[in-house]
Amino acid sequence: MTINEQPSAAPEPTSEPVPEQAAPEQARPVALITGVGRSIGIGAGIARQLAASGWDIAFTYWTPYDRRMEWGAEDGAAAAIAKELGDAGARTAAIEADLTGPDAPTRIFDEAEQRLGPVTALVLSHAESVDSGLLDTTVEAFDRHFAVNTRASWLLIREYGLRFRGEPGAGGGTGTGRIVALTSDHTVGNLPYGASKGALDRITLAAAHELAHLGVTANVINPGPVDTGWMNDELRTALTRGTPLGRLGTPRDTAHLVDFLCSPQGQWVNGQLLKSNGGAAS
Repeated sequence: MTINEQPSAAPEPTSEPVPEQAAPEQARPVALITGVGRSIGIGAGIARQLAASGWDIAFTYWTPYDRRMEWGAEDGAAAAIAKELGDAGARTAAIEADLTGPDAPTRIFDEAEQRLGPVTALVLSHAESVDSGLLDTTVEAFDRHFAVNTRASWLLIREYGLRFRGEPGAGGGTGTGRIVALTSDHTVGNLPYGASKGALDRITLAAAHELAHLGVTANVINPGPVDTGWMNDELRTALTRGTPLGRLGTPRDTAHLVDFLCSPQGQWVNGQLLKSNGGAAS
């Protein structure tokens, strides 16, 4: 059961009318956010917060994933989110993408750069999450979780590192690049999701060291129990009782932390797995 976000991936033609904007001389930094397929999701919350803080936003979504989940697809979500971000002053690029394809990250960055310019911050909020345990997980499901949650994340981070053209941080601590990935500690009854997210953690934390010469920081956030439409009443009640603050998390809670990490004030936080979960017990 996911406490994150839905997945995203390689640009495929979309029938959804999404506003396209040309890239004039760049005045705002560009954030690329994956997994922004539903207006109530964490990815959308992050996009709204960064747009309000002065970022232009490229985001990915993948409608077929939502269609096969219980919550279903939200018709017109990408166009509505793009309009909302535009109303907040951001130039936007909505990219429908299937992250199961190994060529997806390259095509996503190509489109984001063509439409908005170089990417300064990469926020990974996509996920494949279908409940299954040790005994009933299929090979196909296991491979799909690792393709989306782990391999695609690695390839996106690699593509970001190969293309990053921000201010180097070596010697002065003045780096401008940011990588933030959303994770989960859920494993029981959700084996492929939890295992693939655990691998994502290691990849992201490695980036904090291997991309340090570029002036890039990399951190992982565990957002805890955030209800974005996947909880039933019983689970919602149980998780609320297990949180000292007596409430569930919201996309805005996660978005505030991402916003801080992407700001100049957050540059000294690096190589960390941060729990932003209201004190919820594991």
